[in-house]
Amino acid sequence: MKKIGVIDGQGGGIGSAIIKKIKDLYGETVDVVALGTNAIATAQMLKAGANRGASGENAIVQTTKSVDVILGPLGIIIAHAMMGEVTPGIAEGVAGSPAAKFLLPLTQENVTIVGVARLPMPHLIEELISMYLHDFIT
Repeated sequence: MKKIGVIDGQGGGIGSAIIKKIKDLYGETVDVVALGTNAIATAQMLKAGANRGASGENAIVQTTKSVDVILGPLGIIIAHAMMGEVTPGIAEGVAGSPAAKFLLPLTQENVTIVGVARLPMPHLIEELISMYLHDFIT
């Protein structure tokens, strides 16, 4: 069974949408771990169907060492992103994890990924799940 780490911050909306789609498609054939930069984000991702969850820098850094894949917005690898919720330790831990990383090109930071089409979040999540995660899981 693949272990999927979903990381989000602030209100957990992006992570919740990702988890809901994963659980709708794969049910309990995957182990989804919600990793929130704060307790509110984690709680929202647990409501969306994550198998378990944890909050904060240490939980994220330690858990990303043992998951098979990490999903979330681009900001999870940018220190001080998400209004400061992504600590340098979180950014380094996620980027340095041996897990495969599939990141959505969404950020509130002053960062532009050149060559990436601007699609609405639901379309990005659909592409993430159907094109990238599906091939990784199967």
